[in-house]
Amino acid sequence: MTNRKTLQLRSPDETADAEPAIKKKGRGWEISEKRLDALHDMAREKRRHSSPAHKALAERFAKADLGKWKFTRHAVIGSAIVDFGSPTLGMAIMLDEEGEDPVIAKRRDKSLNAVGIKVMRIAAADVLNDMDAVLARITAGMRMRIADKKTRAREHAAANPRQDYERPNRRPRENRE
Repeated sequence: MTNRKTLQLRSPDETADAEPAIKKKGRGWEISEKRLDALHDMAREKRRHSSPAHKALAERFAKADLGKWKFTRHAVIGSAIVDFGSPTLGMAIMLDEEGEDPVIAKRRDKSLNAVGIKVMRIAAADVLNDMDAVLARITAGMRMRIADKKTRAREHAAANPRQDYERPNRRPRENRE
């Protein structure tokens, strides 16, 4: 008979602060295809059976005009399933439901922050009780992320002055067929 391994979570303080290496396995993350498929199945199941707070916030996001920024419900980012994720913005919104383990949530947030995804935590009761305040907080977080992205783009352009971002073989829009 073989010994069964059990899953044991280490404290977030014990884990190394090194950023995870992006590898070519598992769509850019060090995750097996089987694990990624299981994560996508779990995310699909969460979309089908969402909480009332999640449904209310998703309805408001669907009606809102966020421009080029888009939030995806129950998005898979790395090995985590976030409630609302915007990969282009580098932001995730997690709703804190009753009965959720804070140790697992803290580890998930730490791993997402290590790869550049900023996590915003919102209590599910706040979503149901005061939606306007929650939306104002999300908007403020989005503005901060947009400003961070612009600052990093300026720093990159200043550090790499010889890079040319124009496409060399593009014809003017009016001359295209």
